Amino acid sequence: MSATLSTLLAAFLKVGWIALIFNEVRGAILAVPVLYGMYQAGGSWMAIWVGFCSLVGIALSVVLPLIAAKKIQKFADEKLLKPVPVNA
Repeated sequence: MSATLSTLLAAFLKVGWIALIFNEVRGAILAVPVLYGMYQAGGSWMAIWVGFCSLVGIALSVVLPLIAAKKIQKFADEKLLKPVPVNA
């Protein structure tokens, strides 16, 4: 039972890593228009502030899934893959 659960969780984590890679690419694609808009606005303080807030939002949407994936991987390694004691 735990072997199939472990295999299933490992498959979900592999698919999750692929999704995280696409998330990184999406973050880079979303950052380009923000930086271009700041450039077109002439670097005013309002444009810099709005651009900063936008870039922080994009960064959080990219970084938080990475942190969550690492915690799930750590949980899987500790709880699901620990050896079962054999009573002798």
